Amino acid sequence: MKVFSVQKILFDLDGTLVDTAADLHAATNHALNIAGRPDVPLSSVRHLVGFGSLRLIKEGLKLTGGSEGIDSTNLQKEFLDFYTDNIAVHSAPYPYCVQALTDLKEKGFELAICTNKPERMAKSLLSELDLLKYFGAIVGGDSLPYKKPDARHLQDTAALLTGTGPTLMVGDASPDILGAKAAHMPVVAVNYGFADTDIKALEPDMIIESLATLRDVVSLQSA
Repeated sequence: MKVFSVQKILFDLDGTLVDTAADLHAATNHALNIAGRPDVPLSSVRHLVGFGSLRLIKEGLKLTGGSEGIDSTNLQKEFLDFYTDNIAVHSAPYPYCVQALTDLKEKGFELAICTNKPERMAKSLLSELDLLKYFGAIVGGDSLPYKKPDARHLQDTAALLTGTGPTLMVGDASPDILGAKAAHMPVVAVNYGFADTDIKALEPDMIIESLATLRDVVSLQSA
């Protein structure tokens, strides 16, 4: 089995560490209902979770009659207000998430969150789930002028951690994999998240079925 010798590990959040689909789906339907539209099934928007609230709303509108005459920006505010108040009703860490983070932290790896989710919401979710304590940096999609798959989003997140050792990215979808490749970082993809396309076709360095595997494929390299 391939082993990555790194000092820092960046994690995507939604679809990688935490299953947030149900709460984001509820917020999508809340916004659609305000526009007089019916609910859409989770299966129709699950693959778009990693692309933000506006993308979820636009897809929901498309599935229920189109967006003509509807202010998507106003619906996005309704979405975000609802989601902020209901951020962890159904969301929960994936199996082995807590144990994996605990093991990696104890072994001396520096951990960070690199997500396209707004920073405030990412921190709120992590706080609700008691996961904040594992991370030396949390960088959201609105923390910088750019976000994944822009290489700088990953590079700047890694730079917030101490040390100068190599970095590994762990994610579930194309922004994670393409961003890591652009940043010349090795990337491990999980196969259970919110992938928008076939992750095999994107050629990550490794695909794992569980976070329990992660501790076996990394070794600590100090700078």
